[in-house]
Amino acid sequence: MRYGADMFPVVEPYAHGRVENPDGDSIYWETSGNPDGVPVLWLHGGPGSGLGPGNYRKRYDPERFRLVGIDQRGCGRSTPSVVDALDRLPANTTDGLIADIELVRAELGIDRWVVTGGSWGSTLSLAYALAHPERVIGIVLAAVTTTGRAEVDWITETMGRVFPEAWEALERSSHRRPGERVIDAYARVLATGTLEERIAAADAWDAWESTHVSLDPNFVPGPLHTDPTQRLVFATLVTHYWANDAFLPGERAILNRVGELAHIPAVLIHGRHDVSGPVITAWLLHQQWPASRLTIVEGEGHGGPEASELMAEAISGFAR
Repeated sequence: MRYGADMFPVVEPYAHGRVENPDGDSIYWETSGNPDGVPVLWLHGGPGSGLGPGNYRKRYDPERFRLVGIDQRGCGRSTPSVVDALDRLPANTTDGLIADIELVRAELGIDRWVVTGGSWGSTLSLAYALAHPERVIGIVLAAVTTTGRAEVDWITETMGRVFPEAWEALERSSHRRPGERVIDAYARVLATGTLEERIAAADAWDAWESTHVSLDPNFVPGPLHTDPTQRLVFATLVTHYWANDAFLPGERAILNRVGELAHIPAVLIHGRHDVSGPVITAWLLHQQWPASRLTIVEGEGHGGPEASELMAEAISGFAR
């Protein structure tokens, strides 16, 4: 049987709610599919993209899975939004997100689940599995990242060799101080600048994000985020996490610890044309992960319809 990207209907959630974390955030969750099905978690990208309108559900068979989606703290329907509570930004860390996931898992009475994610969601999936391997049945990831220093330097500095005009505009708009990295400058301005400065930084960041995905065969020209508030949320959270190496530096870096996941079955899916996050990251993970399977999609970039098909097929394998 072939699992097409639109094979499964995008069913509406049968339940939704919130959990309150110790930092004062209200974390939104929703569940769809079969209440008695195999539990599976979807972790969205960004950081800061949110769950969106629900298209993520098309990868999961609603008859066989109990699908849980979470709006990560500071974005989506979780409150407060990062742009309304910048004083909370220091507490918005990967460890904090992992703690939020555990609050939702306990709230829903789930013992173990399949963990899935894409782009930033793959980094968070891996970090969660490293923190709580006993809760993970298996892992399915697309557009694989670990948000290590080398990956951040590539997407914010070195990739300027591919897009020199766009990177020059990004660097110029950063107003960075002597010795300051571009990513650090954007993180500083978006966290502490005036509203006018923050909006200008978010617009410049969105233009760069739209540029580095432009070589994807499925690219549609235009801004990454048309809504100005969402653009500001996204830029604030992305730069905050990237400037801090996803709060997983040094010995905590995922590539340094992947051996701890050796026993967990995983499927890694990555586009050959993914300039934003080159396939080397997925390859290095796979080389150190005996229970993993890597599929490189030759005709796609940072996600796409074939990657969605492969993800749906891999997820359905855990129901069998």
